[in-house]
Amino acid sequence: MQHRSFIPHDWYPRLLTWREHHIKEKHFILILSLLVGIGAGLAAFILKSTIHVIQGVVTSLFAANEINYWYLALPAVGITLASLFVRYVVKDDISHGVTKILYAISQHKAIIKLHNIWSSIVASAITIGFGGSVGAEAPIVLTGSAIGSNLGRMFKLDQKTLMLLVGCGAAGAIGGIFKAPIAGVAFTMEVLLLDLTMTSIVPLLIASVTATAMSYFLMGNEVMFRFDTYEAFSLERIPYIILLGIACGLVSLYFTRGMNWLEGLFKKINKPYQKIMVGGIMLSVLIFFFPPLYGEGYDTISALLTGNSDSIFNQSLLYDYRGEVWAIALYLGSIIFFKIFASAATNGAGGTGGIFAPSLFVGCITGFVVSIGLNFIGIHIPNQNFAFAGMAGLMSGVMHAPLTSTFLIAELTGGYDLFMTLMITSVVSYLTIIIFEPHSLYAMRLAKKGELLTHHKDRAVLTLLKMDNVIETDLEVVHPEMTLGELVKVISRSNRNVFPVVNQKTGVLVGILPLDEVRNIMFRPELYSRFTVHKLMIAIPAKININMPMEKVMDVFEDTGAWNLPVVDDQGKYVGFVSKSKIFNSYRRVLVHFSEE
Repeated sequence: MQHRSFIPHDWYPRLLTWREHHIKEKHFILILSLLVGIGAGLAAFILKSTIHVIQGVVTSLFAANEINYWYLALPAVGITLASLFVRYVVKDDISHGVTKILYAISQHKAIIKLHNIWSSIVASAITIGFGGSVGAEAPIVLTGSAIGSNLGRMFKLDQKTLMLLVGCGAAGAIGGIFKAPIAGVAFTMEVLLLDLTMTSIVPLLIASVTATAMSYFLMGNEVMFRFDTYEAFSLERIPYIILLGIACGLVSLYFTRGMNWLEGLFKKINKPYQKIMVGGIMLSVLIFFFPPLYGEGYDTISALLTGNSDSIFNQSLLYDYRGEVWAIALYLGSIIFFKIFASAATNGAGGTGGIFAPSLFVGCITGFVVSIGLNFIGIHIPNQNFAFAGMAGLMSGVMHAPLTSTFLIAELTGGYDLFMTLMITSVVSYLTIIIFEPHSLYAMRLAKKGELLTHHKDRAVLTLLKMDNVIETDLEVVHPEMTLGELVKVISRSNRNVFPVVNQKTGVLVGILPLDEVRNIMFRPELYSRFTVHKLMIAIPAKININMPMEKVMDVFEDTGAWNLPVVDDQGKYVGFVSKSKIFNSYRRVLVHFSEE
């Protein structure tokens, strides 16, 4: 006896057909953005809860006033487990989550593999739970973007909509894990560099707010860092805030270039077990000497923001000197220096995590150290204010995202009263680092590999493009002496809306005639003999020489703002037209081919 299924085999195509006929595209995108927000919020809750459970079990072995030798083993165990999981279960590279999203967007595909919905959560929970010195935010951003990408692919949506849903996933992930909806939208615009319009901002807001609401529902109303003991913004303090911004920009430069250099060293180690050994030993030794490097470091941030700096000396060799100013400055300065080593060791050895938490961690300590220094020379600076602002400053410098960092830190702490301090620090930090480093850490990784549309590979790809491949010669040519009646006949057989005006004897291009110039008179026969092409044509905004390099061609397009320009030879004779859209299409084809090689 055969069993009949209650669900017909053709349910999927029928679902797609029903959706196309009953739900408008713009409404369906809003529905999907809501679903993406719910998924991202749930994923953020699962990841944070899992990390806390693992850390709770692991740290139960620790005593505050004793040196903890478990630090020499547990972080290495976590890296090993995470590396084995990725290598033998996932069988794919899931590190550098935000960089992967940038790559997917830059390749104009926005396709993120289905396993990224769960694999990054598992790997990062193991890594961070056992003490890996990285953050959970980049993995959850990849998870959220994967949810958006795969939902869009499930319903066969176009690439532009897929990219928007990827952005919705990223915005939802930031909103969910930080309870920061505005920062989620700002992150998508600043860091992922999506080409957004007012229409596309609404789905981002829906996803981000929905994910944040899910986090409040599942994790309570508390902000991540409670910050009540601050002093109000003061104009007299602006020069010192600018000084903090410069300091954050310089530390960001060290953070960015140092991480790149260390990641490069780990890439030179070919055998996975050697990476695990080197990274595990480096991480464990660093955490043994500097316990605040354990995990995300949010406990240290909370301690500094609440004025409980003594607690950062727990389990350290300097525990007995925790009240000395010199010990605090030396200890925190060393942590700033070694944090990138701990983070690079974690990811380089096979762990999974991002730089959100490390940048917040280093920024908070940087601000605290700067305030200690200023107080030491007799300038009254509130330590908590500067620790708070340092977080925004360093994130702005590392990610090249002053808007995101300003809103994120304000939402993380509920400290909106210090908005001016955050803005000044973020902007000055950003202006400082771009003097030395034009790209964020995320973009640098792709630029080094030549896999980002907007970075160093542009010139190489443009050089490969040839003018012969992008010139369009199917435009109907007209001459200055032609009457309007003769022009109408040419228009009737043409499928283009612009006509090159060429001297009939010499072949020299003398102007162009857009269809809009004659649209209002072309159906009036009484005017056919009165007007000539010479009277109707307009000046050429710019000419492209056939021998001009493609990089120069793009500069001409940018200067004129045109989408179509005529091409001439060295004598000024008309050759054809070139459009910006055709150059972009050819560019992407060459880029994909170039990247695959």
